[in-house]
Amino acid sequence: MERILNIHIEKLPEGVYLATSESVQGLVVQGRTVIETIEIARDVAKKLIEAQKDREIVTELPIVSEIFDYPLIIGA
Repeated sequence: MERILNIHIEKLPEGVYLATSESVQGLVVQGRTVIETIEIARDVAKKLIEAQKDREIVTELPIVSEIFDYPLIIGA
């Protein structure tokens, strides 16, 4: 089952991107591009959520419905 996790991404002065989330405690990742940062955040979020399940910490994330909005980032 897929769920929605909102992350906050910002470009740091060093030129890398930093992603955090208020929904998943401990999610802090960085990457060289937005896409790389999102991919790393996805992997880390999965691991953190699994670890939280083991410790009985419940992270309530909304389920992806059949219709949803998605911000598509393109270089123009």
